[in-house]
Amino acid sequence: MVNGQPDPKAENLLHELQEDFQALTEKITLRMEEMGERIDDLEKHVADLMREAGIENTNEELRVKKLYSILYISTWF
Repeated sequence: MVNGQPDPKAENLLHELQEDFQALTEKITLRMEEMGERIDDLEKHVADLMREAGIENTNEELRVKKLYSILYISTWF
């Protein structure tokens, strides 16, 4: 503090850190959304292949696997 006021350099540094953190958070969120979309596409392709191979109950099995993957990923954060 300088004369009862916060140090401008410290205030500026804090502001920059907050901006950097927000940008990183947005980037991570976007990446996770993209990964989710790719996983959904992959699940659809796997379901199609399983159907072609004559394997039953593909939708229910994929939903359970998706739930497990979501729960596993959410434990990282």
